[in-house]
Amino acid sequence: MTAPTSPIFIGGLSHSGKTQLRVALGAHPDLCLTRRTYLWTRFFGRFGDLADDANLERCLDVLLADGHVRRLAPDREAVRDEFVAGPRRYARLFGILHAQHARRLGKRRWGDQLGSVERFAGAIFEQYPDARMIHMIRDPRTRFEETGAVRRRGKVGWETALWMSSAALAERNVHRHAPYYRVVRYESFAARPVETVRAICDFVGEEPTPEMLDAAARLRFDPEPPPARRFVERRRRFASSFATAQARDLLTAFRYAADPPALRGGEQLAFTLLERPVNRTAMTAWHLTKGRTYRRQVGSAP
Repeated sequence: MTAPTSPIFIGGLSHSGKTQLRVALGAHPDLCLTRRTYLWTRFFGRFGDLADDANLERCLDVLLADGHVRRLAPDREAVRDEFVAGPRRYARLFGILHAQHARRLGKRRWGDQLGSVERFAGAIFEQYPDARMIHMIRDPRTRFEETGAVRRRGKVGWETALWMSSAALAERNVHRHAPYYRVVRYESFAARPVETVRAICDFVGEEPTPEMLDAAARLRFDPEPPPARRFVERRRRFASSFATAQARDLLTAFRYAADPPALRGGEQLAFTLLERPVNRTAMTAWHLTKGRTYRRQVGSAP
């Protein structure tokens, strides 16, 4: 059987296990998995139609001046020559940069870890119909600890809106791009890293190597949050109550508990009069600002 060469994408929100998965998969001797090139989130569609030579040259000027892209050590002439010989799409241009980098390293297959790359699933699968995309997801209430949302008033609303958009997109993409799109829960990965990596290898069509399984066994995940002062524990309960109420259906869809914590004493009044309105306002702010960019990227033409 021919070894696969289709690209692998690892997406999802921050603090959801993307880096751990890339480290484990990247231990395979034939895989070249990069991170944070930001090609999709910063450059997709930015320069207009790349069939126009002026747009293409402008695009290459900016791309090759970017420090994150320069880590791929691109050869401008080689990139241009290969690109103009085929369909002049952004997805194909980005793939050429990655593929040339992988070849220079003697690797058979390339992939990229990039937060929210799942927003561009339509364009990616249009260009690479046999690509594999892994969407990492994590219970938003435990993720709040890592983002610092618990300690910042209003941040919970912002992060809840972001999580709900990502989770809804995961549901949509699984339906549209099955069987090449898979959602992996952070909690399952952290509990059984070796078994999860074996399953992902099967999904991407690679045999798990001893190096990969060893890397998986040595992965480190976020520890349980330590006991905190009464004020912080109170804010944790507020955060969990808000996220649970707003995202109950999506939490259930991804097999997360959907029961809010019990608020104590006067906490219910404080939650109703202050915490909930502030976080709802922050959710609205996300939808009116970052959410517009999010929706535009999801709806981008291939």
